[in-house]
Amino acid sequence: MDVDAVLLSRFQFAWVVAFHILLPAFTVGLSCFIATLEFNWWVTKRDVYRRLSAFWLKVFAVSFGMGVVSGIVMPFQFGTNWSRFSDLTANVVGPLMGYEVLTAFFLESAFLGVLLFGRKLVPQWAHVMSACFVAAGTIISSFWILAVNSWMQTPAGYTRLPDGRFEVTSFFDAIFTPSFPYRLGHTVSAFLVTAGFVILGVGAMYMLQKRAQEESRVMLKMSLIFLIIMVPVQMVIGDSHGLNTLKHQPAKLAAMEGLWESGTRVPANLFSIPDQEAERNRFEISIPVLGSLYLTHDPNGYVRGLKDFPREDRPNVAVVFFAFHIMVGIALLMFAMVLSGIVLFARGKLETSTRWLRCATWCMPLGFIAVIAGWTTTEAGRQPWTVYGLLRTRDSVTPSLTAADVGLSWLLYVLAYLVIFGAGFILLRRIVRVGPAEVSHAHESAQLEPKSRAARPLSAVSAGSGAGAVESSDDIVPPRA
Repeated sequence: MDVDAVLLSRFQFAWVVAFHILLPAFTVGLSCFIATLEFNWWVTKRDVYRRLSAFWLKVFAVSFGMGVVSGIVMPFQFGTNWSRFSDLTANVVGPLMGYEVLTAFFLESAFLGVLLFGRKLVPQWAHVMSACFVAAGTIISSFWILAVNSWMQTPAGYTRLPDGRFEVTSFFDAIFTPSFPYRLGHTVSAFLVTAGFVILGVGAMYMLQKRAQEESRVMLKMSLIFLIIMVPVQMVIGDSHGLNTLKHQPAKLAAMEGLWESGTRVPANLFSIPDQEAERNRFEISIPVLGSLYLTHDPNGYVRGLKDFPREDRPNVAVVFFAFHIMVGIALLMFAMVLSGIVLFARGKLETSTRWLRCATWCMPLGFIAVIAGWTTTEAGRQPWTVYGLLRTRDSVTPSLTAADVGLSWLLYVLAYLVIFGAGFILLRRIVRVGPAEVSHAHESAQLEPKSRAARPLSAVSAGSGAGAVESSDDIVPPRA
């Protein structure tokens, strides 16, 4: 394998995106959970919802900040490493990315300030609405980003100019491409499930530690009820997405299944080691006919194999195959975990089942792993194209770029991300170790005590509140005796 600027640019982009996608995978679902908590507190007046909201708001603020910092890197890569892609697709990609900033990021940023600092400064209904607007902003952001990605996967609403540039003929068609509804539904539901498993795991951890019992019960109950609905829904949407991929990106689907020969009644490849050079699978374990059944919903359905496509138009089969199977395996494990939890909950044994609570704690990272695996399936399966079937990856990279240039910048990105995410993880772990009751107490104390702070002029308060989402360690850790 030749290590050139194209390959290193792909690795660098994968490194940056893989870390960045972990943040929206968490914050989209978490913002919706916080909005639900705020609404429940407004309606029921149960203080446990307020305490939980204050706790998860701290987690959200840190995660949101990490997402902003890591996301800033993304546009730089388009200019430094992928200038040809940026030049040729600017008329399509540029406006959609701009709409994301105008309609989503500004909405999130504006109302996040009210959500973090306005509990005692605005009416309760306004605080609830702020939580809803922040949640809406995260979903709108996903809408535009996935619209860009879907256009790259199944381009529509464009024409090619003589110089190779893409010109938009219909923004509606460019946004709502054939794969967009399925990709949006599948990705956003995956984000919601990811956050749900984190909330479930934190609740289970506190229950095991005999801490924050009331908060733990609420987290376990709310997340379980949500997940028992959302995990099957996400799997159904994924199945529809697979049918769409079969129609519009058959080479990707063949790589996902490790299928080399076209035909009907194809088997379901449970495990194998794809050999791309020999065009065959080694150590294959498969179930006859099942592949056609779930890929086409017809046991006699026809599926195209990889040999139908020129070698230069095939993705890396092993990467796509294993990423897809990891994603599917985790989805099944998630469903089994949630189903067993519902059974225990119905029998009244959930809080006393040490084994299940411990497993729920261990399952917290599952959603993140599944999201990374799904993203790898989508992006690696599109290769060797940046715009599927129209613009090759090797023709998208900056012409003057050298392997040494990319290697140096990648090293700097690695060091920067290790610092950013390492510090963020330490802070998040500290918040979780403190617990919801203590975080809520410290948050309320920061807003209500001391009186001298309330007596300061509004300009002074405004100037001080801009320092960040967490003004001091007292916002997180209760004061020592």
